[in-house]
Amino acid sequence: MDVLRKLTSAVAQLIYRPTGSAAEEYHKWYYSNLVWNQTTWLGVQCWKSVSDMWNYQEILFDLKPSLVIEFGSRYGGSALFFANVMRHTGQPFKVVSVDISHKALDPMARRDPDILFIESSSTVPAVAEHIERLKGEYRGTIFAILDSDHSMDHVLAEMKLLRPLLSSGDYLIVEDSDINGHPVLPGFGPGPYEAIEAYEREFPNDYKHDVARENKFGWTSAPNGFLIRN
Repeated sequence: MDVLRKLTSAVAQLIYRPTGSAAEEYHKWYYSNLVWNQTTWLGVQCWKSVSDMWNYQEILFDLKPSLVIEFGSRYGGSALFFANVMRHTGQPFKVVSVDISHKALDPMARRDPDILFIESSSTVPAVAEHIERLKGEYRGTIFAILDSDHSMDHVLAEMKLLRPLLSSGDYLIVEDSDINGHPVLPGFGPGPYEAIEAYEREFPNDYKHDVARENKFGWTSAPNGFLIRN
């Protein structure tokens, strides 16, 4: 894994050509040097932008959700981060983290009593039914974040699954909408960014964009993906 990481980074630096603003160039540098997958939270790998994570904790304290829904667990670092932050809000909550496989979960994340890990595809009806039951137990607002399979069809299916589960004022983050040339990893093919566009063509009045949050730190791995339910 380390050899592959170094090789990927070396190739990215060889083909790198500055074409955009300072923020965009930093974004490309951050992505191509794989800083995002060398980041940890309390020793647990957390494959996210640190500025995005700071933004998320601000959103969590403003929103004070009762449920945090995460599609895509990987090592469990971000679920652990959300649980650590939420404990400081002083209210009952549950973090629900769904992934097709939890073989890579760090034991520290797995042991956290405030996280429920569900091993399943994130787009099956059983997941929606489980979330619906939890909404009855943890009444209040919801913060949801999508970071699993990045193909357009999968992300669009996740957004549609959440549609009847999210209410006015709930918050949705669609991560990694920066791939497929927005501005990183051109040639990936339709991904999260295109899923957001497709969803909004079908349901144009569901969300408003939190542009201030999206632009707060100059760049984000979730461009066009900070969404507040109408």
